[in-house]
Amino acid sequence: MSILKNLASLRISRYFKICFVLWDLLLLNVAITFSFWLRYGSLVRIDLKEVQTISLLSNLFWVFILLNRDAYRIIRVERIETILIRMFKHLLIHTALIAIFVTVLKFHEISRVRLFYFYVVFFTMLFISRVSFMKILKYIRSKGYNFKNVIIIGANDAGENINRILSKDLTFGYRILGFFDEIVDPFAFITGPILGDFDAIEEYIITENVDEMYVALHIDNIEMINKLTALCERYMVRIKFIPDFQQYTRSRKVEITFYENTPVLMLRKEPLESTINLLLKKVFDLIFSFLVIVLIFPWLFPIIIVLMKMDSPGPIFFKQERSGRENESFLCWKFRTMKVNASSDYQQATKNDARITKIGAFMRKTNIDELPQFFNVFFGNMSVVGPRPHMLRHTEKYSELINNYLVRHYAKPGITGWAQVNGYRGETKELIEMKDRVDYDIWYIENWSLLLDLKIIYLTIYNVFKGEEKAY
Repeated sequence: MSILKNLASLRISRYFKICFVLWDLLLLNVAITFSFWLRYGSLVRIDLKEVQTISLLSNLFWVFILLNRDAYRIIRVERIETILIRMFKHLLIHTALIAIFVTVLKFHEISRVRLFYFYVVFFTMLFISRVSFMKILKYIRSKGYNFKNVIIIGANDAGENINRILSKDLTFGYRILGFFDEIVDPFAFITGPILGDFDAIEEYIITENVDEMYVALHIDNIEMINKLTALCERYMVRIKFIPDFQQYTRSRKVEITFYENTPVLMLRKEPLESTINLLLKKVFDLIFSFLVIVLIFPWLFPIIIVLMKMDSPGPIFFKQERSGRENESFLCWKFRTMKVNASSDYQQATKNDARITKIGAFMRKTNIDELPQFFNVFFGNMSVVGPRPHMLRHTEKYSELINNYLVRHYAKPGITGWAQVNGYRGETKELIEMKDRVDYDIWYIENWSLLLDLKIIYLTIYNVFKGEEKAY
């Protein structure tokens, strides 16, 4: 245990950034070397000029990504899963950059199979490294080392909330010493000790080993907040503020950005507002829709068309104006699944709906009727994954009944979506069903990632084989 104590006293987190980069570079170069053994059984081609150039670029790109993307940042309360997802994103960026350079420079001596081995090995080593590091760090903290002593100013709901978060897991490395306030909020159910009023803070900081102070006071206490800031600066206590967002919103996804030196609070985080994320999703949509159109449509469409013509008279495709991104309408394509009728633009399909044809029922159950929408995706009206586009009349109706309904139109509509794979598809008999669907759509917008899109696509296919209650 003396070793742990000595390590904790060194405060190696100060040097964590450079250690993190150097360790990753070591793993990267080991992965490069090992990939040659896997591909050729020796290092026979490792001294080729093209190979050395790509190896150098691999090192430079990874350093750039680590420093530019803040990859070395590990917050004490951050989950291992979040760190691994961030690592995977950075690896994808690195792969794309190397692929571009190999293609543009026409490096024919670079083995694509060897590159594949490299990324498999590098990913495995990074994964084991990140998990092991977090496990060791959590073990050290669970033994009582590498802790930060914290006091909270403000015995209220905001103060108790940060107390609950920091105290939730001992491995986060926080020790809450207690609260300071003039008046304790009787409705806040404070679980920590009350150490005194504001006048007792300075003496406590002097006599106790306080590392951080969390200030959970209302902005009306600006004079006291300024005094606390000066106090912490004087005694080298790091001060952190808990802004009172609740006076604006209860959302947990608020985001703060700066317009020059002015902080601006945004109601929700939207990953797809990032140019890189938007481009990534666009490229994925184009590639995915192109592959479906080229590989599936040529043989499946003729079969579907023949079956539809044998089943009922009418057009092959059903076209309808629907609400898209920014609530702009677009022409949505589907295979026709109903007999031609005058109510299709305002009446949802219901269970045992007499309008649905026999082949139409099969197509709706298997989602085959949605396949023509890949043309919508390819031409930019839709995305593979996103909130499902609704009829114009439904958009008009529900936007009056549900306050945040139109938020779902911040993103492009999708062929499938987070709401659909969670059971919210098809007919909405009650208003609460549509409200729940909107909540899932907004959650998707706030939490988008390429991995989430892939997960939704997998669940969509899985649900087709499993069967869905509302697939009618």
